[in-house]
Amino acid sequence: MRKTIVYILVLGLLGFGVWYFLFKDSSVFEDDEAGFTVTDTASVYRIFLADKQGDTISLTRTDEGWMVNGRYKASKAMINTLLQTFKRQYAAYPVQQEAHNTVIKAMAGTAVKTELFNKHGRLLKTFYVGGQVPANKGTFMLMEGAQRPYVVQLPAYQGYVTPRYSTKLKEWRDRTVVSIPPQQLESVEVKYTAEDEYLNSFSLVRKGDGSFTIITHPELKMSGEPNSARVRAYAGYFQQVGLEGYLDGVTGLDSIIASVPKRCELTVKSKGGAMQQVDIYRMYIGKRSKNLQEDTTLPQPVFDADRYYGILNNGRDTVIIQTQVFDKLLRRGYEFYGESDEQP
Repeated sequence: MRKTIVYILVLGLLGFGVWYFLFKDSSVFEDDEAGFTVTDTASVYRIFLADKQGDTISLTRTDEGWMVNGRYKASKAMINTLLQTFKRQYAAYPVQQEAHNTVIKAMAGTAVKTELFNKHGRLLKTFYVGGQVPANKGTFMLMEGAQRPYVVQLPAYQGYVTPRYSTKLKEWRDRTVVSIPPQQLESVEVKYTAEDEYLNSFSLVRKGDGSFTIITHPELKMSGEPNSARVRAYAGYFQQVGLEGYLDGVTGLDSIIASVPKRCELTVKSKGGAMQQVDIYRMYIGKRSKNLQEDTTLPQPVFDADRYYGILNNGRDTVIIQTQVFDKLLRRGYEFYGESDEQP
């Protein structure tokens, strides 16, 4: 019996010794050293991100949703991902002493400073997000004022979370071009500019009784009434129209747009008076184009079959839009006529 008690005591002392030498300076369970988890993300009303290159992102919760840099709607997907990261990330273990200086030096040049504020503007937490842990097993992070950085992980996740703390504006901006349900839609105009397409121009207009009609180009002589099923189906296409990505800041962008033909202008108006106009341009075929011929002996297509350039928001933004999203909006006036009830 005494031997058993002695063994237990010895094991206990050994366990304590291991813990002491590994964690004596780490304050593993103290919030000021390893408090990377934010259990109450509903209390976070502002998130400020800043990198060493001078790029900053300010995300603010408002009654209309999250805003980025006080000017643009923020991407719901990006915001939700970041808030979930706050809630799930935890300090797995402190960086080993022999790696401390190396990690600190790396973070000094690349870390993203993260500040969280509550509804009243009070600072809740400040920490620094570093790079990837070797073997992709976490992210280096350091709490403001802490002595040692930690390896931070997510449960059941193999990887690092630094990209979720991006300081690039175009990654945070909402990618919605138009979001108008049929009951709020007032009109749509598709104006083709090319000589071989201008007769296909048309407008969808709400009538006094609440239904929609189609007005085709004056030179296009159509008989009878538009197909009501096709008109209703088309009015429903504008509930959620998105873009692929922003191109603002790309060198030589104006010259690129000037060199490609303009296909059409799409103007959408809501009952409340809001309007979105998208000027749509062809995109020359490139390495990413799916219709690029691998056989160089065959003639190459001139334009990308999957993407257009778009200019929107009163000319402030140049974006990439996908043909699979927009081609269903870019119908031709005559397609709304016919006896069948099929959608255009």
